[in-house]
Amino acid sequence: MQTWRLVDTGAMSALENIAVDSALLKARDRQEAPNTLHFLRYDPPAALVGFFQSVGQEIREDFCRGNGVHIQRRITGGGAIFFDSSHLGWEVIGDRREFDLRADEMARQLSECVIAGLKLLGINAVFRPRNDIEVDGRKISGTGGVFEGDAFLFQGTLLVDLDVEKMIKSLRIPTEKLSAKGLSSVRERVTSLKEELGYLPDMLDVKAAIIEGFENTLGISFEAGELSPSEISLYEEYKTRHGVREWIYQVDEPREEHLLLKSALRTEGGLIRAAVSVDVRRRRLKYCLITGDFFVSPQRTIFDLEAALKNIPLASIRQVILDFFAERRPDSIAIGPEDFYAAIEAAVSKLQLADFGIDLTEVNSVFTVNGSFADTVNNCSLLLLPYCAKLLDCGFRNADGCDQCGECGVGDAYAAAAGMGLRVITIHDYEHLEETLKACRREGVKSYIGCCCEAFFVKHQELFQEVGLPATLIDIEKDTCYQLHVEKKAYSGDFENQTELKLDLLGRVLQCVEARRNAGV
Repeated sequence: MQTWRLVDTGAMSALENIAVDSALLKARDRQEAPNTLHFLRYDPPAALVGFFQSVGQEIREDFCRGNGVHIQRRITGGGAIFFDSSHLGWEVIGDRREFDLRADEMARQLSECVIAGLKLLGINAVFRPRNDIEVDGRKISGTGGVFEGDAFLFQGTLLVDLDVEKMIKSLRIPTEKLSAKGLSSVRERVTSLKEELGYLPDMLDVKAAIIEGFENTLGISFEAGELSPSEISLYEEYKTRHGVREWIYQVDEPREEHLLLKSALRTEGGLIRAAVSVDVRRRRLKYCLITGDFFVSPQRTIFDLEAALKNIPLASIRQVILDFFAERRPDSIAIGPEDFYAAIEAAVSKLQLADFGIDLTEVNSVFTVNGSFADTVNNCSLLLLPYCAKLLDCGFRNADGCDQCGECGVGDAYAAAAGMGLRVITIHDYEHLEETLKACRREGVKSYIGCCCEAFFVKHQELFQEVGLPATLIDIEKDTCYQLHVEKKAYSGDFENQTELKLDLLGRVLQCVEARRNAGV
């Protein structure tokens, strides 16, 4: 039976914990340390971005700085997390050759060890691909990993207890306004040992259960140990490296943010966000920023890919990406070169909107699916509008139709579309959207225009893609359900706020439809 080292570094600051992670991984890669199970906690609390994420996009910096929440960058990929002393961090640092598994298979196998431990505590947890452990559909532990040479570090955050309010104030979850409803919505998605057990378990008991879960699942034993002199030396080195702004903000929005073309693509392997700057006259990609909650190793992969994409012809983007991945062969979980190309191309393609009179300052509020903007406006016969843009006391709030009373922007949209002979449908819940899109496909609708917030489009791209109809969707604003974090109420038609259509932009899009009709296209 193989014996692993057990290390418990207790509660430390974010900087100290990230430095320990780096030291453990580097020492294992150098064969200077054995396979290790590491327990850790965070005190003071911390907001941690994944290695490929932007702090500005993911963290509410003003709140964190004003409330003693440390901001740091993990060495692992994935999404931003909030970590305080009520959470238990667990990590496996080992030799990847001993597992001989793909990254996604390794994530499942090591998560099953923790799941076995949770079952010893009386909690029926399961693995949810890509990287979560859940109880009855609610997340209780997120995981992530990174490779360095032949070594790997795979880590998870077990929610023993949970301060929901501080979490959503620290992270851009997103929720711009904190409310009782927002807190309730978060609690519907996550759970903790305290909630599942009905009491706050002793941290020593939790650790003992996880240890036993690893022993039973992997057929190993543990021997308590400490960091070696080599690891301590590495720790001091990394504490200096990770304590500077250049480490924490190494992924950040360029200063020319207002000039960037942006896209967000949800893939099987996670969300990819691309922001590109283009030299329109020379048809060249100046630079590209790639962020998201995906997993790719080694860590330099995305930065090196961004470097490979600097100042290249737009026509060569796909080949550069394919060649890059063929040469580097990075490890990833359910994500590949075509996914990154699709995300970048979705951003670059927004240049085409300028040909239709859409100002480049507005194109990031326009999302296309199943074809180009031209594919939509050439054949459009339908406009879909969200019920949440109608007045709260409107008789048509949760029904189709509009009496065009002039009290909200929906009436103007109805009037403009009707004047062009477009059919208009108000979507009054998520099920209605599914039914409407499927009916449109059966009825032979060729394309449509719709209005929804970007967050809804990003989360439900798969629905729009599956229907197969070319569509152009226009962002809405002001107190959306995602900003207030009450999506479930919105999906069921019970959203109790009023959003606003971007009427000027919608009007210009509709003018494009009319112009193409008048041109006989």
